[in-house]
Amino acid sequence: MDYNKISRNFWKNRKVFVTGHTGFKGSWLCIFLKFLGADVTGYSLKPITNPSLYDLAKINKIIKKSIIADVRDYKKLYREIKNSNATVLFHLAAQPLVRYSYLLPKETFDTNVVGSLNILECIRKIKKIKSSIIITTDKVYDNSKNKIFKETDRLGGIDPYSSSKVCVEHLFSSYKNSFFKKSSTQKLATVRAGNVIGGGDYSEDRLIPDIYRFAKKNKKIILRNPNSTRPWQHVLEPLSGYLLLAEKLNKNKLNNVIQNWNFGPNISNCKSVKYLANYFATSLKLKIKTAKNNSKDFKPETSYLRLSNYKARKVLKWHPRWSLNKSLNKILEWNRNAKSKGYKKMCEDQIKSYLS
Repeated sequence: MDYNKISRNFWKNRKVFVTGHTGFKGSWLCIFLKFLGADVTGYSLKPITNPSLYDLAKINKIIKKSIIADVRDYKKLYREIKNSNATVLFHLAAQPLVRYSYLLPKETFDTNVVGSLNILECIRKIKKIKSSIIITTDKVYDNSKNKIFKETDRLGGIDPYSSSKVCVEHLFSSYKNSFFKKSSTQKLATVRAGNVIGGGDYSEDRLIPDIYRFAKKNKKIILRNPNSTRPWQHVLEPLSGYLLLAEKLNKNKLNNVIQNWNFGPNISNCKSVKYLANYFATSLKLKIKTAKNNSKDFKPETSYLRLSNYKARKVLKWHPRWSLNKSLNKILEWNRNAKSKGYKKMCEDQIKSYLS
């Protein structure tokens, strides 16, 4: 069966609007879209890390237009979306870190909820947009029990970040039922991925970027929650799902399908934090230690999380392509070779490998 069949003909010269294009995932999406021949406009704040994949790969030079602005600025957002003439929209702009959300909860809710409200309102008014993908998170589920979560499971929100994304899910449901339910031309979906990893991630409070920072300083890897299990997946896995879903929505091929989608990895990819740390410690010749549970530093985090990808497999014919170990090897390869080969070229080569 032909899985993950992304149509180059569909994406060639397709006008696409991407929010959050300066982030790790958004930068990879821009490179993926350009690889497929799309005409991309990006809208986001400046990168929050230095270095960033956005700067290293010179995303501002490979896409049609890069707009540095805030999704909370509705008037500017509306004007830029309208001027882009986009028919497909991906909304990735967010405050994405759980631990940061405890420090600045209001900013997290403002960015994630009000920003998404502005996006939905723009989509409602700009009829040219035919398919929209709203990215939320696997952490929206009520994770009171250790289980594999499917799209219809109860939502939760234990911390400010996940709670803000649950609010986005409710906003989406409200707008979809109020304004888009009977529309034959405008289709929307929310998507929930696992813990996304890949080359070019320099974020704080993320395991693999932290490991590389420890390696650079020749220090031991410090783990906060070594036994926590996460649905790890290479960034190209969910992005391929988003692209496939956007295409199907645009072609109006998913009528009467509930538009919430998990793009999680296979269960075999759900490993502990310690498993990943050991993998990199061996390759980078580092040692590991577990941080003491200091109440000032430790905030509640989900200890066990898995997503069902059954719906995406059955309806979209999408499935994960890379095992966890292959994904980890791709990250090691990226970090070894990206500087000499070129950051954009390194990403493109991995996209080619993923699609082959």
